[in-house]
Amino acid sequence: MGFGEALAAPEVAASLLAAGCRVTSFQRRGRKIPLRRMRGVQLVEVAAPEQDAAACAREVAAAAGAHDVTMPLDDAALLLCDRALGADAPVAGPRGPQARLALDKRQQLRAAAAAGFEVPAWVEIGPGTGLPEGWELPAMLKPALAAEEVAGGLRRLSPRLIASPADLEELRRSWGPATPMILQAWVSGEGRGVFGLADGGEVHHLSAHRRVRMMNPAGSGSSACASAPVEEALRGPVARLMQAAGWDGMFMVELLHADGRWWFVELNGRPWGSLALARRLGYEYPAWAVARVLDATVSLPAAPSFAELQCRHLGRELVHLLFVLRGRGSYAGAWPGRRETLRALLRRGRRTSWYNLSPGMRGVFLEDAWRTVLDQTWRSRRS
Repeated sequence: MGFGEALAAPEVAASLLAAGCRVTSFQRRGRKIPLRRMRGVQLVEVAAPEQDAAACAREVAAAAGAHDVTMPLDDAALLLCDRALGADAPVAGPRGPQARLALDKRQQLRAAAAAGFEVPAWVEIGPGTGLPEGWELPAMLKPALAAEEVAGGLRRLSPRLIASPADLEELRRSWGPATPMILQAWVSGEGRGVFGLADGGEVHHLSAHRRVRMMNPAGSGSSACASAPVEEALRGPVARLMQAAGWDGMFMVELLHADGRWWFVELNGRPWGSLALARRLGYEYPAWAVARVLDATVSLPAAPSFAELQCRHLGRELVHLLFVLRGRGSYAGAWPGRRETLRALLRRGRRTSWYNLSPGMRGVFLEDAWRTVLDQTWRSRRS
C-alpha cells in the first residue's frame, strides 16, 4: 500500500493487519513518517513522484511484484499504480476508465449529474479564458485533475476560493497555463460523505459521516467528524453513479448539505481521511476490499447497525484552534468564536474516539499529531 504519508495510511494498515495480512507500505525516500512506529508494517522507500514520476512508477511496480495485492492510498499513488502496474495486476483500487474518473473532476461532475445528483454550476477554464460574463463571486477555482504530471513530476493542487477576476489571473499564473481548471459556484453547507463498496454491479455496505469541524474554518479537511444515517434520497444517485462507472472496490462520494439540498462535490476512489470513524463503527473497508480482490465470491460481514459516534484528529484539532485564534483575516464566511472553540475542543463526549489511537498505535498517534501541527505552521511559513 502507499503512499505511507497519506492521512488514512495508519488506519488502512491497522485494518489489514487485523485481517491477518502482511503489510508493506511504500513511502517517499528520506521521509520520517508516523507509520514507521507501527509494529508489523514494513516500509519501502521509492523516489518522490513530485521529483521523478517515472522513477517512482518503476520502483512502485518492482515492490508490487513481490506482493499479492496493491492498494493506492492517495491520488498520486492511484495515478502511479494505474500507469505502472499491468492490466492484470491485483489492485484494490480503480483501474483504466475508473481511474480516469477518480482523477478527473470534469468527468465526475458530468457523471454525477447523469446519476441524478445536484451539481453546482461549473465551467471549464482554459488558457486565455477569463471570468465568464455574469458569473457571481466568490466562486471556487479547482484543478480539473486530482493529480497531474508537470515537467516529469506529479503535483496536487488544492481548490481555492476566489473573490475577484484578479484572483483568477493570479492563480492561473501560479498554476501555469497548461493546468486545466474548473470554476464552480460556491455553495456553503455542511460537509457529508457517503462511503461503500461496489462489485459485480452491486453497491453495498454504505455508511455516512458528517463534518463537525474543519482544520481551517475557511475550508479544508475535517478535524472532527460524526456518524450519520445514509439518507434515502442519496442511495439511488450513489448506486447509479458507481454502477454506470462499472466500479469495483471502496469509494467515497463527498457532498454538501445546504438548505435541504444535497450538492455533489467529488468522488474519491481511494481511502479517505475519516476512515478511522468508519472502522470504529465496524466498517473494515480496506480489509473487505482486499478480500474481494483475492476472492470475488468471499462473504463479507453484514453491515453494522447505525450508531452515534464522533471521531477527532488531535493534530488537526490543534491546528483548528490556531486558525481560530489567528482570526478570520479577509475570509467573509462564518467564523467560530474563540470561547466557543475552546469549549468544543475541551468537551469530551462519551461517544468519542480518535484517529490513529487504538491498541499498539500510541506512537503513531502522537507522532502524527505532532507532524500535522508542524506541517501546518512552521513548515508552511518557511515555504
